[in-house]
Amino acid sequence: AKPRKVRLPMTTMPGKGYIVPEPLGVALVVAPWNYPIQLLLLPMAAAIAAGNAVIAKPSEIASETSKALAELIPRYVDPEAIAVIEGDDAVATDLLEQRFDHIFYTGSTEVGRIVYQAAARHLTPCVLELGGKSPVLVDDSANIEVTGRRLAWGKWLNAGQTCVAPDYVLVTEKNRDALVQSMETAFAEFADGAGTKDNDDFGSIVTERHAGRLAGMLTDHGGSVAFGGEADVDAKHIEPTVIVDPEPDSKVMQEEIFGPILPVITVESMSEAVEFVNDREKPLALYVFAEDDGKVDELIAQTTAGGTCVNHVIQHLLPPDLPFGGVGESGTGRYHGVSGFDTFSNLRSVLKKPTKMDPKLLYPPYTDRKEKLIRRFI
Repeated sequence: AKPRKVRLPMTTMPGKGYIVPEPLGVALVVAPWNYPIQLLLLPMAAAIAAGNAVIAKPSEIASETSKALAELIPRYVDPEAIAVIEGDDAVATDLLEQRFDHIFYTGSTEVGRIVYQAAARHLTPCVLELGGKSPVLVDDSANIEVTGRRLAWGKWLNAGQTCVAPDYVLVTEKNRDALVQSMETAFAEFADGAGTKDNDDFGSIVTERHAGRLAGMLTDHGGSVAFGGEADVDAKHIEPTVIVDPEPDSKVMQEEIFGPILPVITVESMSEAVEFVNDREKPLALYVFAEDDGKVDELIAQTTAGGTCVNHVIQHLLPPDLPFGGVGESGTGRYHGVSGFDTFSNLRSVLKKPTKMDPKLLYPPYTDRKEKLIRRFI
């Protein structure tokens, strides 16, 4: 939070330059249901560290967590500076009618547009942490056994209800079947011999409505189910499922999946895979699996994404010095570590000059001699 010195060019000497981080004011933090503690407290911590007052809105879908946060947070922070407001969409709409100095929203792209429109009325800056379909590029040089296990882990985690979960895989026919088999083996090992429906390590889908949406994807995709496919909407259970070559216009390929379903698309080459990715909206995350470092660099250079992880999934969120955020439809703005502090700060530029020296070179009339001197210095 202390002033940050900057080097000055010759044209502004003598003087001192520095950046003063200032609080923006009152920040609104709106959290989602899938990681309802982490995705409320992390942006709150950044906002508080930067000196702001905060109104926090937990997700009503994770109702018990919302209730616990509303009860616990006021015990540990100044309630005059930080408030938790519970409620449904109507409460969120009322909050967005107010004038804030910053809005931080994590959730769907559809609601992100609503938040952005509400913020625009007051010219309020926003961070929108959204989502989308995060692709996986599996090069022919990849370690297929490890790739399959790590992709399965990314879909097992929170039953796939993660904004940066791998959403679909692009792989050549050479490695497709082996990759699918590796994922099937990994899922069986994760379940430890028990059906995932009865396995406490495997999460439920958050609501019956969300489970029903996912069940619909399992029946109308036009591809072939390699394994899995079981759905019990009443129990909010979707079995880990791999669908090979679904139709491009099916829901599973048009919507963010947000569940333990993973389409695997056969491509002839990584060039075709890159074209497939670039024909769609810019993703929140992009994953590259390859042992060939040159191929890794090539695939990163030919694509764009909010963040990228090589030879693993999701773990690029963990280092605090790596800013996290989206691009295009997947979001705007960054946080984690110092980038979160900067997000909630006005980085005020200050130039301080002494009055003891006041060279006439700056002032008119601009003679030929002055012009020669100016050109020499600049």
